[in-house]
Amino acid sequence: MKPCYLIFTLLICCMACKKDLIPKKEGNFKLNFEHKVGTSRLALGTATYKNPSAESYTVTAFKYYISNIYLVKMDNSLLRLPATYHLVDESKPESKSILLLAPQGEYRAIGFKLGVDSTRNVSGAQTDALDPVLGMFWSWNSGYIMAKMEGASPVSAAPDKKLTFHVGGFKGQYNAVQDIRIQTPISINVGPDREPAVTFTTDLNAWFGPPNIVSFATTAAIHSPGEAAWKISVNYKNMFRITNVTDL
Repeated sequence: MKPCYLIFTLLICCMACKKDLIPKKEGNFKLNFEHKVGTSRLALGTATYKNPSAESYTVTAFKYYISNIYLVKMDNSLLRLPATYHLVDESKPESKSILLLAPQGEYRAIGFKLGVDSTRNVSGAQTDALDPVLGMFWSWNSGYIMAKMEGASPVSAAPDKKLTFHVGGFKGQYNAVQDIRIQTPISINVGPDREPAVTFTTDLNAWFGPPNIVSFATTAAIHSPGEAAWKISVNYKNMFRITNVTDL
C-alpha cells in the first residue's frame, strides 16, 4: 500500500471516529392526546354522553389542529419549534401521537395554537395536514376549520337530530384560534438518549361550557365564523390537561 493512500485512509477513519464522538444537540419527544367526555373515554358512534346542560348526545367525528408548538425553558424563556401543523383525529389513532425534535434541555411547560394561524389561512388550500381532502377547509370561505365535532342529540332541531360544530374564523374580534400553554407536573428533559412523552387528556364536554353554556336544543350547528363559533373556541381552550409525563 502506498504511503499517501495509507495516510488518507487513516485520516478518513479518524474523521469518522471523531464524528461519532460529537454529542448530539437534539432529541425526540412525543405529544400524546387522549380524548374523553367527562370521565368516559370517547368512543365514536357507540356511546352516549351528556353535555353540561344534561342533554344526551353521541359523537361521530372529533378532530382539531395543533400548530406553532413551543417549549418553555426553566427560566421561562420560550423556544419556538419549526412551524408545523398536525390534525389530531379521533378516527385515526396514529394522528393522536406527534413526534417532535427539540434542542437538548430541560423544559417546564408546553404551548401551542389550537387551530391554523392567519398566515396559513390566507394562503389558500395546501398539502399534508392542511390538505382540503381531510375535510377541514372551507372552500367557500377561504379558510380552515380549527376544530370539528359532529354527532347527534335527541333534543337537536336539525334534520336527523344531527349536531355539526365546525369552528373557524381568524379575523377581527371573533378569532377562533386559541393559544394554549400548560405547565408540566414535572420538567421535561430532552436529550439524545431520552425520549420523553407528554400525554394530554382532552374533555370534549368543555366545548359546551362553561363559561359559555351551549344547549343542543337551541344550538345544534355552527358552519361559519362569528360570535357563536368564537364562544365555543373560548370554551374548548380549557379542554386540555396534562395527565402523564414519561421521561424515558
